[in-house]
Amino acid sequence: MTELNSSFPFFHATYYKKSPYYQRTVEAGCTSWDLYNHMLIPTLYDDDVKEYWHLVEKVTLWDVAVERQVEITGPDAARFTQLLTPRDLSQTQPGQCKYVLICAPDGGIVNDPILLKLAEDHFWLSLADSDALLYAKGVQAFANMDVEIREPDVSPLQIQGPLSKPLVRKLFGDGVADQKYYWHKQTEIAGIPVVVSRTGWTAELGYEVYLRDAGRGIELWDLIMDAGEEFELRPTAPSDQRRLEAGIFNYGNDMESTDNPFEIAGLERLVELDNGNEFVSRAALERVRAEGVSRKLVGVAIDGPPLGMWLEDYWPVQIGGQTVGRLTSAGHSPRLNLNMGYAWVPIERAGAGTRLEIASPEGTMTATVTPLPFMDPKKEIPAKS
Repeated sequence: MTELNSSFPFFHATYYKKSPYYQRTVEAGCTSWDLYNHMLIPTLYDDDVKEYWHLVEKVTLWDVAVERQVEITGPDAARFTQLLTPRDLSQTQPGQCKYVLICAPDGGIVNDPILLKLAEDHFWLSLADSDALLYAKGVQAFANMDVEIREPDVSPLQIQGPLSKPLVRKLFGDGVADQKYYWHKQTEIAGIPVVVSRTGWTAELGYEVYLRDAGRGIELWDLIMDAGEEFELRPTAPSDQRRLEAGIFNYGNDMESTDNPFEIAGLERLVELDNGNEFVSRAALERVRAEGVSRKLVGVAIDGPPLGMWLEDYWPVQIGGQTVGRLTSAGHSPRLNLNMGYAWVPIERAGAGTRLEIASPEGTMTATVTPLPFMDPKKEIPAKS
């Protein structure tokens, strides 16, 4: 697989926001950045395969301050938050997290954040890469509800890997380390206010630490790194290989606002229509459920030698030489010894076992539609660790 063209340098400018941890990522040896939610995100420190193995065998620290928050507060906060998503939030408790979809009136996916319910009238949407804050403010303009919507001073880090629990126990104590999967606690360390959730972009055992004071970013980073020395903690970038193994999608390249949840394998479960909830995408999603879809984003196992790190462009998916879709993400799992990816295909070609052809820059490759995720379908690694 081709890699990014090094002849095009990436310029850091004042209008690219930097995280509170930026200086420490530079000192830790970060070699490349990308833009995400108008902010720089580290994308590589060392070899990506070495970073992958450190993640799945030990523990890693990620600067993911790019996960900006939409904060919704006020007397109507619960009703308004429900307006944004087809997932039923009626039973969500304070301290709970949920993976949700923010959908537009036409059913298109605006964002796929992690929702954190901090209190009955206080919610965060921890965002993927899209301007969901502007969308929420647009809905607010016509909702006639008593809410305040803003981007708070919150900058997440992720601590991911099998040794994350003893590290978090050392930092924050048993109550935080032993919390259930997809729950969070508000706490502090050395007087630094944080929220710690048992979530992450890996499906490994892991936590996210939401710093609530950007002025103390360096201090928080150093506290975590010092505590992690005995566990061989190292800064790395988010692992594309691990998220592919887990069947985790990346908003922007795998899906966007022109795609609806019924078109994406596994996301149908997040559309809960058999209730009386009011949300802006209800009519459209009810129609899509009744009519069905003509295409699907599915998992594919790709034949051939190990692929490189990432796609520069979408690769055409073909049947009999005719283009019928596109490959959106691909990578090689060192643990599974498997080339894996996601591809948009016609619905009649979306069944497991269907054979496809992929037109790569190196020539035609063959692939097979495969159920997602590629490993640990019951989420036993993060949930039971």
